[in-house]
Amino acid sequence: MVPDSTVRIGLVLPEVLGTYGDSGNAEVLRKRLQWRGFEAETVSVRLGEPVPSGLDVYVLGGGEDDAQALAATHLRKHPGLQRAAGNGAVVLGVCAGLQVLGAAFRGTDGVVHEGLGLIDVTTEPGERRAVAELVAEPVDLLGGELLTGFENHLGHTTLGPSSKPLGRVVRGTGNGDGTEGAVTGKVVATYLHGPVLARNPALADLLLGWLVGHPLPPLDLAEVTQLRTERLLTPRRRRRG
Repeated sequence: MVPDSTVRIGLVLPEVLGTYGDSGNAEVLRKRLQWRGFEAETVSVRLGEPVPSGLDVYVLGGGEDDAQALAATHLRKHPGLQRAAGNGAVVLGVCAGLQVLGAAFRGTDGVVHEGLGLIDVTTEPGERRAVAELVAEPVDLLGGELLTGFENHLGHTTLGPSSKPLGRVVRGTGNGDGTEGAVTGKVVATYLHGPVLARNPALADLLLGWLVGHPLPPLDLAEVTQLRTERLLTPRRRRRG
């Protein structure tokens, strides 16, 4: 249903999960709500603080191995995010956030870390780091509008039966098996940076539509259309070894 009070957007551990400007995803959600007449605010949840279970949306970004392991430990200790997701809150995880939301991930040091189990994925280090523009064709959720962003990760992610991919890779690496990201209920995870919601407004509005209880009409923003066009035409970069 349409919120009758201020929408609270949780920016989760931005000091450790904020690589590549992923914290901007919270700002995109806030502005797109405000442009449509909704009151919205961002609530930053810092390391060492309990995670509120009463927020409406939660956003997790990318981070290095040590930061990712630290975030997973903190979020298991303070399970407000898990309780909120169980009650139907919308959750977005990007890159390290994807891996933290999964069942487990192995660091480059060989240590396996328990994730939050909100999506049915496991992640192992791949053989080569994926550094490229990433383009994916959505599976089911967004019609035919391509997803675009850039990736910089070593993870190879395997989906289990309880999650479906967010998209199928057109260009780039994604999960490493031809798929990109994962979706379980209202939990969405992706390797797309950019920030992903700035580069993919249809994805932002999908999340907001889940929040307000109905699809939202698109906003006419010429600069966003121009950005998407430019990025979709960007040649693929070579992977780094």
